[in-house]
Amino acid sequence: MGSGNRPPEVADGPSEPIVTDRVLTVPNLLSVVRLIGVPIFVYLLLGPHADGWALAILMLSGFTDWADGKLARLLNQTSKLGGLLDPLVDRLYVVSTLIAFAIRGIIPWWVAVILIGRDLVLALTLPIYRRRGLPPPTVLYLGKAATFALMFALPLVLAAQGDWAFAPYGRAWGYALLAWGTGLYVWTGLLYLLAARNVARTVPLAGSAGKHPPGERAPGAGSP
Repeated sequence: MGSGNRPPEVADGPSEPIVTDRVLTVPNLLSVVRLIGVPIFVYLLLGPHADGWALAILMLSGFTDWADGKLARLLNQTSKLGGLLDPLVDRLYVVSTLIAFAIRGIIPWWVAVILIGRDLVLALTLPIYRRRGLPPPTVLYLGKAATFALMFALPLVLAAQGDWAFAPYGRAWGYALLAWGTGLYVWTGLLYLLAARNVARTVPLAGSAGKHPPGERAPGAGSP
């Protein structure tokens, strides 16, 4: 999923959007619509096996995820709530899609376990940064590439379940991107773990002598 209406990192420059406490914004409304779509998507996939409608919701979610980020900047409606809500909905879609696909036998269970487990393991490293007064680490470009591959792979794999001329091509491309994205996801996960280990070894805890000032990036850090 895209960046959505997450608040941008602090940067110099007059054109940087201002993060506000507003709740009723267009980007937040789109995120809520996406959130409502999660249980509907899972029901369509696991209940009546309405793969076409489920695919439509998945693709609509991807579009609105892209749109809310664009609108947040265009309308100057970047908000703290959006910064929390958008990535939460992204993760819910990823986790629910992987679990539903595994239940249906569309993907192997071990793929879902690896992808979900990787995020759970990296979430356990976040206290390392918080205890040292550091912000969450920055995103690696390889991590973005992995997510990009997976977000294209999952709709293609679902579309390939239908009985139409496109199915063989969708299956080939979908599973190829899934394999590529999974490999990159695991590799970047190892890089994030190494970065967290380096921070734990080299940066004192907050309150200790020689700590990094609040907000300073840890050396070599990257974000899950």
